[in-house]
Amino acid sequence: MEKYYKKEGKYGYYEAGEGIPIVILHGLMGGLSNFDAVASYFSNKGYRIIIPDLPIYTQNILKTNVKSFAVYVKNFITYKKLDRVILLGNSLGGHIALYHTKMFPEKVSGLVITGSSGLYESAMGDSYPKRGDYEYIKKKAEDVFYDPKIATPELIDEVYATVNDRIKLIKTLTIAKSAIRHNMAKDLPKMHVQTCIIWGKNDQVTPPDVAEEFHKLLPNSTLYWIDKCGHAAMMEQPEEFNAHLEDWLTHTHLAEH
Repeated sequence: MEKYYKKEGKYGYYEAGEGIPIVILHGLMGGLSNFDAVASYFSNKGYRIIIPDLPIYTQNILKTNVKSFAVYVKNFITYKKLDRVILLGNSLGGHIALYHTKMFPEKVSGLVITGSSGLYESAMGDSYPKRGDYEYIKKKAEDVFYDPKIATPELIDEVYATVNDRIKLIKTLTIAKSAIRHNMAKDLPKMHVQTCIIWGKNDQVTPPDVAEEFHKLLPNSTLYWIDKCGHAAMMEQPEEFNAHLEDWLTHTHLAEH
């Protein structure tokens, strides 16, 4: 993935492929590499895959919220001289994609959400996070997946380092409060963009009934389930995730455009 990574001014991002642009938004603890399988598959299928680094821990605390991140994405899309894009987001990234679509519908030709926050916010944690308690952090990281082995020691160490960094911890909690404040329930019925919802049946962070609720509230949505799968479907069941996404892109999104 490194060879496709670019740094230009304030923007760092991954880009590969040519064709219809798909801009991918990572989650709170997520990184660009979470989407390796999506990027490598679709960049060879007539899509231009762009994954910006979101300034989750680098923006001024006053701009550390869902709305400011949505504006950041709009500015990035403008910077890349893109007209309309498909937005794909996981977890907090899904919430940012939804909020961006609410604010700038003219920029979005399609929307894909997986394990998204925006309706149900224990996503950010009830007693989360306990600093210094490695076993607790390990358990929390493993809970993200159906198969706990996907939470590698490297991934757990990264989460542990984040919650033990005072500034990052404050920003994590600020974002959690912002996610609750920016609940999308009233906005979704007014959002008519074609939306693909891909959800793990065993998601403990944003449980399956959250997906049902998104599907019910979003007028033009298609819901796909993945069995034996937790909160990060594109990491845990990449082949099935890509198959569902391709089905939606081919039969629903392209049929409309």
